[in-house]
Amino acid sequence: MPLPPESPGVRLRRAWGHLSGRPGGKWLFSRILGLMIPYTGKLGATVVELERGRARVRLRERRAVRNHLKSFHAMSLANLAELTTGLAVLGGLPDTVRGILVGFEISYVKKARGTLHAEATCEIPEVTEAVDYAVEANIVDEAGDIVATARALWRLGPTKPQAAGA
Repeated sequence: MPLPPESPGVRLRRAWGHLSGRPGGKWLFSRILGLMIPYTGKLGATVVELERGRARVRLRERRAVRNHLKSFHAMSLANLAELTTGLAVLGGLPDTVRGILVGFEISYVKKARGTLHAEATCEIPEVTEAVDYAVEANIVDEAGDIVATARALWRLGPTKPQAAGA
């Protein structure tokens, strides 16, 4: 009888645990994550902290993420916040729970320049049926000023049982 597939959270935590403490490991983890999620991979962000229910992600300013005002493009900030909440949520889920983003809103506080850090923290509730769970992320600049705040709505629910022989 084959083993059930691992949840994304288990795979994330295992890869992070294996790579994050090695030289260049956080960069490598972030590139592998980008290969798994191609759209987000184009952002070029680096995961700097990951644990159950908590993520911190760094994004350096470069031409590919700028707008015409020579600051971060609004959608690059939204992508950074969504990635960060996703890592916090999915990295905290037990094998019996799955999640998908169903809503997102963001507020831009000031022009974003330089190196940014996004952080999200959450406590995964006990999930016995589908529930919508909101997670907030703050994005700060090098001075520690908040440049954007986001709220992501994740639908959490029990994993579907594996069919016999699947």
